[in-house]
Amino acid sequence: MLKVRVVLIMILAVCLLFSLTSGRFLMINDPQRADVIVVLAGETYRRPNRALELQSQGYAPKVLLDVPALERIYDVKEVDIAQRYAQQLSLPQGQSVEVCPVFGLSTKAETEDVARCLHPSGVRSILVVTSDYHTRRALSAFRHELPQYKIYVAAARDPQQFNQVWWQNRQWAKMNFDEWIRLVWWETVDRWR
Repeated sequence: MLKVRVVLIMILAVCLLFSLTSGRFLMINDPQRADVIVVLAGETYRRPNRALELQSQGYAPKVLLDVPALERIYDVKEVDIAQRYAQQLSLPQGQSVEVCPVFGLSTKAETEDVARCLHPSGVRSILVVTSDYHTRRALSAFRHELPQYKIYVAAARDPQQFNQVWWQNRQWAKMNFDEWIRLVWWETVDRWR
């Protein structure tokens, strides 16, 4: 009976430790200088702003905005909105922002679209910008799917969506749970297809 209690206490301790550190584990923020900054599709305010901030700090001369090719906002294609946004930016000479239409619905599929958009450019290194909770999975997917490039990642933080202390807010808890499901799926299924 004592052995059963010890085992149960150990299991509970491991679960508690995992729970307390799971949010921190998901996040990687290690921006490095690269040939291009790729902003993953999805969140359209914090991710692009983080990329432009990194570009202005000299991390890369070019920003590539991944934009869902088939999405519309009311009657306007999201790609058209993104292209207008990129054209209206006043950037120093030598810096640019371009749009990459993406068709994939997963991070793995998005890597194929990025490779297509970068193919003729001679790029050797990529700084991926995505939401903070998505950085570990995005980095793993890009490194696995695009081994010909050196891949780095930078986090775009949104305190309304996620925080390392995920148990303190319902939205943070949902995001932590959802991202863990996606990470486990990537590591056990998608990576091997």
